[in-house]
Amino acid sequence: MKKREEQVLESYRQDEDMMILVFTQWCVNNGFDAKDLYQRAYPDQVDNQRLEQGIRLTVPKEEAGDIPNDTLFGVLSVYGNEDLAFVISEALEDQEAARRRQGEE
Repeated sequence: MKKREEQVLESYRQDEDMMILVFTQWCVNNGFDAKDLYQRAYPDQVDNQRLEQGIRLTVPKEEAGDIPNDTLFGVLSVYGNEDLAFVISEALEDQEAARRRQGEE
C-alpha cells in the first residue's frame, strides 16, 4: 500500500474510534449499556476490541460534557451505523415510556 493510502486509512480508523468514544460516553451519560446496545444492533460482532477500548476511555457522567442525541445520531450516520442508531432510538423510546409509567404511579 502506498504511504498516502495508509495515512487515509489510519485517519479513518482514528475518526471511527472517536465515533465509538462518542457512542460509549453517550451511553454512560444516559444510563445505557454500550455493549448491550451494540450487540443488539450487531449480534455477529461479539468481541469488538475497539468498543471495549471506547468503554475503557469513558469518564463518569459528572465529568463528561453533554452529548446531545442529535450529535450521536449524526456521528453514527457518517459511519453507516444505521442499525445502531435504530436500536438506540428504540431504547430511548422504551426509557421514555418507563418514565411516563413511573410518573403515573
